[in-house]
Amino acid sequence: MMRLELVKRPQRSALFSMLSPFIAFALTIIAGGIMFALLGVNPFSAFNIYFIEPVSQVWQLHELAIKAAPLILIAVGLSVCYKANIWNIGAEGQFIFGAIFGSAVPVLFPGFEGPLVLPLMLLLGMVGGAAYAAIPAFLKTRFSTNEILTSLMLVYVAQLFLDWLVRGPWRDPQGHGFPQTIQFGNSAILPELMPDAGRANWGFVFALVAAVLVWLMMSRMLKGFEVRVLGSSPRAGRFAGFGLNRMVFFAFLLSGALAGLAGISEVSGAIGQLQPVISPGYGFTAIIVAFLGRLNPLGIVAAGLVLALTYLGGEAVQSALGISDKVARVFQGMLLFFVLGCDTLIHYRIRLIGLALTKSESAAKLEAAPKLKEAR
Repeated sequence: MMRLELVKRPQRSALFSMLSPFIAFALTIIAGGIMFALLGVNPFSAFNIYFIEPVSQVWQLHELAIKAAPLILIAVGLSVCYKANIWNIGAEGQFIFGAIFGSAVPVLFPGFEGPLVLPLMLLLGMVGGAAYAAIPAFLKTRFSTNEILTSLMLVYVAQLFLDWLVRGPWRDPQGHGFPQTIQFGNSAILPELMPDAGRANWGFVFALVAAVLVWLMMSRMLKGFEVRVLGSSPRAGRFAGFGLNRMVFFAFLLSGALAGLAGISEVSGAIGQLQPVISPGYGFTAIIVAFLGRLNPLGIVAAGLVLALTYLGGEAVQSALGISDKVARVFQGMLLFFVLGCDTLIHYRIRLIGLALTKSESAAKLEAAPKLKEAR
């Protein structure tokens, strides 16, 4: 009998660690080309439509920024969680609750106008995301509950709660029966950066600022050192006086606040009202962004732009080639698969092990063989 075993490498290659995202992307392109060929489409023309045409004009670059902003914001928060070895998989739910909390101002107080409206909405969005992220943090620290399961299940609770809100108490009475809230007033709309060139709004600026601030925290501040120590060696962190439970809450609250900021920025910028569906899966795609960016906030900016392009490319091939827009999800899934595969092979090597039977085991098998035949 033979089996495969992963053996940790005594020293990993710095070169391949740096090249891993690029290798993963190249492998995704190859696999994607095979997929397009199987669908009966010329891979070269498909890739031109998928990757080149969506960014060939200035207004399309603005659309890229709109798609990238929530991905970057969420992934930057998730990178802190994952560096601390805390697995927040529920950013999608925190994104939704941030949108709900922030939207309470224009929906419940439509007559409230002025310069304070938008800052209050953004603040409430961050509070909503952080509060929702505090639930799995509390369950983990108080009852040792697996945060992967709790944070993931809370996503579906958030989606159903949003659906109930826009079909029930927050439904627009003048909306002709459509499940949506009232349109936000001018004071509740996130301003566009360059209105004459495209729709990109200040959400992209928030994403860049968050990436820089978190990078400074992780690389220059004691809190970042605490995150790295507890993530790599909780025992060493305890000897240093760092509290693991405090870190769980810190990572979840920071991650949730950034996801909530992404949620209210998306609703007040790109959409302008609450609807039953406000996200194409940003919270889950951001997990890929975080790992593609090597859990580095600055690398996440580049990774967020790449993954945002897959959304635009998926829409482009759907309209131009008649292919389902779900091809974008396939690309994202393949990219995550190859990123994790490359990282695994960088940190571990595969060893083939033969399992030799001892004399006693061989004798026992020979003795049991006639009995098995009789039983049959």
